[in-house]
Amino acid sequence: MSARILVVEDDRTMAEVLLAYLRRAGYETDWSADGSEAYQLWQRRRPDLVVLDLMLPGMSGLELLRRRRTIADDAAVIILSARGEEEDRLVGLETGADDYVVKPFSPREIVLRVEALLRRTERAAGTQLVNRRLEVGPLLVDQGARTARYEDRELALTMREFDLLAFLAAHPGQTFSKVELLRRVWGWEFGDTSTVTVHIRRLREKLERDPSDPRLVITVGRAGYQLVDGPVG
Repeated sequence: MSARILVVEDDRTMAEVLLAYLRRAGYETDWSADGSEAYQLWQRRRPDLVVLDLMLPGMSGLELLRRRRTIADDAAVIILSARGEEEDRLVGLETGADDYVVKPFSPREIVLRVEALLRRTERAAGTQLVNRRLEVGPLLVDQGARTARYEDRELALTMREFDLLAFLAAHPGQTFSKVELLRRVWGWEFGDTSTVTVHIRRLREKLERDPSDPRLVITVGRAGYQLVDGPVG
């Protein structure tokens, strides 16, 4: 059964090109040019992945994404935007997007990013069958149940936050660059490393007593990030 992709884009020409490329790649597709309509379509059709423009009539792309994430919708999301500044990308990623592509773009690039995201999602679902518990100091990660506890407190993690934490917990004391984490956790050979920055920030907000002074998920110079191996003071 092929994955279902929802394209939310008010530029008909651009949407038709994207839909043609996605269908040629074997995906089932739906299209909406209006934010409010897209919300209903998203709810009704339950897409595996959404390609989402930000500037939409009816409801902005960011508001649409925010509303879907508040009800724990875990469909993968690729944002399309003409705004490519770092702060714009961070806002999109923090709202719940998995990837951010700046216009103009190649339709083939979108297909490749869709394929990478769906592969990552499929692998994450497969890890539910893995019965492995990881303990790093006061942190316990149960890969079989896909749950994590820190100091006897269960953590409310998204699917991708869990994947990142589980990877770091499997390699305590080892430092990984953003590019390495993007490749080994997300499964992407290319992509915006701001995705990693945002997810590290989210983990710290849920793990650390003081996220501005992290003691568990730390930054190691310019090399990258690591999960501290051993008790945390």
